[in-house]
Amino acid sequence: MMGSSEDPNKKPDSLYESSASNPLLSKPPFPIEEQDSHESDSNQQYLHISYNHGPRSFKDLPFLILFLLFILSTFAFGIFAIFHRNTNYTTLSSYTYDSNTTSCVKRSISTSSSSSPIWVSLNSSNIVKDLTWTLVITFILSVPLCWALLLSLKHYTKQVVYACLPFFIVIPIFLNVFWFVACTVSSSCSDAFPLAYRILVMVFIFLVIGVIVWILVVNWHRVQLTVSIIGVASDALSWNLGLLGVLPCLTIGLVVYYVPIVVFLVFARFNGKIVPKDLDGEYDCVWRQDSWVPAYFALTIITMLWSAAAMLEAQVYIISGTIAHWYFSKENETPKKGIRTSLRNAFGPSSGTVCLSGLLIFVVRVVRSAVDSARQEDAPGIVKLVLQCCVNALLTAVDFLNKFTINFAAITGEAYCSSARMTYELLRRNLLSAVFVEAISSRILAGIVFVLSAIYTIVVCAILKAATNLGADSYFVAAMAWVLLILVLGYFVHVLDFVIDTIYVCYAIDRDRGEVCKKDVHDVYVHLPISRSLRQSIPTRTLGV
Repeated sequence: MMGSSEDPNKKPDSLYESSASNPLLSKPPFPIEEQDSHESDSNQQYLHISYNHGPRSFKDLPFLILFLLFILSTFAFGIFAIFHRNTNYTTLSSYTYDSNTTSCVKRSISTSSSSSPIWVSLNSSNIVKDLTWTLVITFILSVPLCWALLLSLKHYTKQVVYACLPFFIVIPIFLNVFWFVACTVSSSCSDAFPLAYRILVMVFIFLVIGVIVWILVVNWHRVQLTVSIIGVASDALSWNLGLLGVLPCLTIGLVVYYVPIVVFLVFARFNGKIVPKDLDGEYDCVWRQDSWVPAYFALTIITMLWSAAAMLEAQVYIISGTIAHWYFSKENETPKKGIRTSLRNAFGPSSGTVCLSGLLIFVVRVVRSAVDSARQEDAPGIVKLVLQCCVNALLTAVDFLNKFTINFAAITGEAYCSSARMTYELLRRNLLSAVFVEAISSRILAGIVFVLSAIYTIVVCAILKAATNLGADSYFVAAMAWVLLILVLGYFVHVLDFVIDTIYVCYAIDRDRGEVCKKDVHDVYVHLPISRSLRQSIPTRTLGV
């Protein structure tokens, strides 16, 4: 028993004082003998779940080998395509069919270029110049904006969230009224968009805003808990700021890795020969690719998509490993080499797990796209509809399970299948509601990003109107600045979302072991709603006091 050596007169930790808020630790309605037997087996099987600080063994090696074979094949055939290319591809138009030899021969063509130069108007030049400077300034300002947002969410989470909540409604209303008035005033817009349609669109947008208000009202009692969760995650990310620099570097590395593959695809098109083809009784010279080129295109596209999915999973692995390293370190101790250790594990012992997780993500996306395409067909039969529903349910379950599996693998170093099984059992035993963690916090963070980017866009548009002669083009430039800023802030929120998920899994591990590694985290996550549907079917564990 876990608590057999503890002082029986010792008061329990404040975290576990209320059995109502912690059903995991309350006494189950089972006989003592059955409880002891179940607890003993469960302890032996799951007590070892914790952050693996030591060296890790290689897992899921077959998938790593398969992934490397795809890459090596892509590069090998790509290099072959470069040296085996047919230079006549670029001069296809100069070939003509020779009836004497029944083949295509090159003819000499003397043509003079009569194309006139394309002159860029002064207005277009101004747009390019102002757009370039606006995007550069926006990108530079996005770095301190992310830093300020992180500090604000860490120290003033409640104030930031409650200050932004009204803007979730005010800004859409302002934009809705603004476009309606601007379109009504503009003769060209009002002619192209009749008044009845404008009113219809405006009413529809107001209905959407009403739905947003209803969602906020219904979930208002959960906002305070979400505020605390965001504050805890921001604090964890502030201890590991290196993640905000390492992850973009990995994305840049993926782009650099793509460059030679794109070059291979270009040169693969040059592999073939010019042959005559009968077109309605007349022969013409056409380009016929070698038979292996389409297969190479398929191989390359699969490799690129798998690589992108694997890189995304590697980033999640690095975030999870780094945050777990911080979580399971001593209180108020600055984590050291957390990012370096996670990088080494992600691209070392757990690289096969990352590749397998990326492959599953890739397959799920492909199958989901196929299902969505099939749904667009007219008059689907009842069997097809049922199959689509079943497939969507299965894909959603795989997505959900995979999400926390990679977090668990980064924490423990387990193989993918073991991580999936142990993660499911961990969450199931602890009756925690993971849906709440990702749903409310993600939407509030997305709303904060929308509010900040919208305010910035309005300011940029006002400055462009006052300081430039762009006229109506200033809206386009401001929109491009909005897109860039929302991408950068969205990336920041994307990282923060994974931090929230990782802390959630770490808290579940702590709760399962009856330990408290980060008391401030427990003080927040202990208020998560319980999954009532599993309460009766899962025997709970006690501290054994």
